[in-house]
Amino acid sequence: MMTEPQQHTVEKIGGTSMSRVNELRDSLFIAGRKGGSLYGRIFVVSAFGGITNLLLEHKKSGEAGVYAAFANSDSDHRWHDALDRVADAMSQAHGQVLEHPADIERAGAFVKDRLLGARNCLIDLQRLCSYGHFRLSEHMLQTRELLSGLGEAHSAFVTVLMLQRAGVNARFVDLSGWRDEGNVTLSQRVENALKDVDPSTEMPIVTGYAQCAEGLMREFDRGYSEVTFSRLAALTGAKEAIIHKEFHLSSADPNLVGVSAVRKLGRTNYDVADQLSNLGMEAIHPKAAKTLRQSGVPLRVTNAFEPEDSGTLIDDQPALESAVEIVTGLDLFALEVFEQDMVGVKGYDATIIDILTRHNVRIVSKVSNANTITHYVDTSLKVLRRVEKDLVEKYPSAAVTSRGISMVAAVGRNLDGLAVLSRGLNALAGKGLEAIGATQGPRQVDVQFIVERDVLKPAIKALHAELVEDREADLSQAA
Repeated sequence: MMTEPQQHTVEKIGGTSMSRVNELRDSLFIAGRKGGSLYGRIFVVSAFGGITNLLLEHKKSGEAGVYAAFANSDSDHRWHDALDRVADAMSQAHGQVLEHPADIERAGAFVKDRLLGARNCLIDLQRLCSYGHFRLSEHMLQTRELLSGLGEAHSAFVTVLMLQRAGVNARFVDLSGWRDEGNVTLSQRVENALKDVDPSTEMPIVTGYAQCAEGLMREFDRGYSEVTFSRLAALTGAKEAIIHKEFHLSSADPNLVGVSAVRKLGRTNYDVADQLSNLGMEAIHPKAAKTLRQSGVPLRVTNAFEPEDSGTLIDDQPALESAVEIVTGLDLFALEVFEQDMVGVKGYDATIIDILTRHNVRIVSKVSNANTITHYVDTSLKVLRRVEKDLVEKYPSAAVTSRGISMVAAVGRNLDGLAVLSRGLNALAGKGLEAIGATQGPRQVDVQFIVERDVLKPAIKALHAELVEDREADLSQAA
């Protein structure tokens, strides 16, 4: 196993980009390279776009996939039908990528084998749990992991077929633990799978899901592929970890503020990446970023379909000058607990956090004063109502209220001396927009503006124009 710093990179491709992997064959995997120059790169791949939604549940709408149907259905036909839909979607996905009939046939046989194995496993599990000594609920996490791993195994296998047909010495590296009786850690799983792999002469295509004793989905759920990616980069001593997305990491959403108005970041640090993750705009999962940061592996985020562009480098280097690097936002709920007797009494905040944690509610930010604590949370209205019920039971004399709001944040490695808070408030007022609240911490890395939900987009545009575009214009004039 490689432990010293190497000359190879570890590169991750997301699901949306994987759906266009046939385009990436020429623009990324090969990109004019020949012979030995093709190698020195390890690729970690996600499932084809939409497949994980069908295997688990739709990430946004919540529509049931195989897992949700299996967990909630009183009859077998729902999850069987859902698994049939997965088979059709997988066949369609690799049919759009592969061209040679033999490759399509091999991919079809792979899908049939994996899905048949999964179907038999679920049938056996149902039969076992029909006895009173066994509870299906105790096996649902393993079921979720089993199903999720099918997507990455399929996309990795298909990508290898495609590359081998193009003359690349590609190698399928399956971390999904399929039919593996061992119970190993993530590091052991990666090390065992790569012990005979030579990145200098072959191109490993690695599954984003890795079966391990820790149970990646227990903590990371669908963010597991970035955890696998970062651990692999750290363990192999990669010179750089690269995430290929279908867009550049930019100063704002180009669809919102305009392509000509946005700026590619080019360079930022892990602190900014953490702030973006907190705001739902993940460059990389925070735990994955921590692994790379501690191992000294820099991260680069690129546009997969613009290989000539170096993208954005993320490391631990401070900014050379103060600047707002990105303006983004998301819809949240403001959960407010008002209690007149709160003044001088300890424990209110800890109890609220305990209840939010029990309901798996993500806290984005919070503010408090003498008798009011407000948490800005990212959750569903259904879960929020349960939280409110528990809070009222705990504090019957308190007024517990919630409302939908939006948070817009200006983020940068160093905002010192830019008066972002006052300039931002003035920019919003200049467009006839009102801020419900605004906060700025002493570390000078982000400023948060709370606005009504219906003004999220115009608020982002106003702040981007003031804090990013106007600064660019000032620098141009100064030059």
